[in-house]
Amino acid sequence: MRFELVPMPDGVGARPRDGRGYPVPAITPWHGGEPQFALTDRDRSADCALGRRCSVCGRLMERGPVWRVVGPAESAAIAGALAAGQPYRNLAPTMEGPGHRACMLYASMVCPYLARPNARRRGTAENAVGGDAADGLTSAAVRGAARGGLGAVVGFGDYEYAVTDNRVLFRFLDLVEFLPHESADEHLAALRAELAKPDRGR
Repeated sequence: MRFELVPMPDGVGARPRDGRGYPVPAITPWHGGEPQFALTDRDRSADCALGRRCSVCGRLMERGPVWRVVGPAESAAIAGALAAGQPYRNLAPTMEGPGHRACMLYASMVCPYLARPNARRRGTAENAVGGDAADGLTSAAVRGAARGGLGAVVGFGDYEYAVTDNRVLFRFLDLVEFLPHESADEHLAALRAELAKPDRGR
């Protein structure tokens, strides 16, 4: 699905755009007037973590569940825990910050790497999207690696974070929702329903 056809949360619509019209997430750095989508800006990410703001739209996240997008390794681990009737908690930190449910559903559909299993990751090994690499559940994505497998939009009761000299690390607690996908277009109905709720157009 072309990104301009994906319903956009209000908060995402208020973000700056690149030359193609793509909204730029709150944690994305800029260089030479161009957004660097494959990278995560440490200071922007820290501001979002400290202010409990969405890493996509940059607006306040109220107390309660937060969401993130995960790739196949963590998606499979969550699915396995649920199938076994076991609680899920991944103690490995990730650089991927939390966001609103609508924003993460939107991001999963618009970001090619998150949306499709055959899309390949651009960027460096220091900058993960979806916490999805060959070497761990939430380690950095490898440049050129295809996502493969099932991704998911996942809700958690809360998050923890640590701000270091060069990055911000997150851990997510208390699984509350698991929405796996092969192609993120599968989330279209959920995104529309979320945006139809009062005060959910963020």
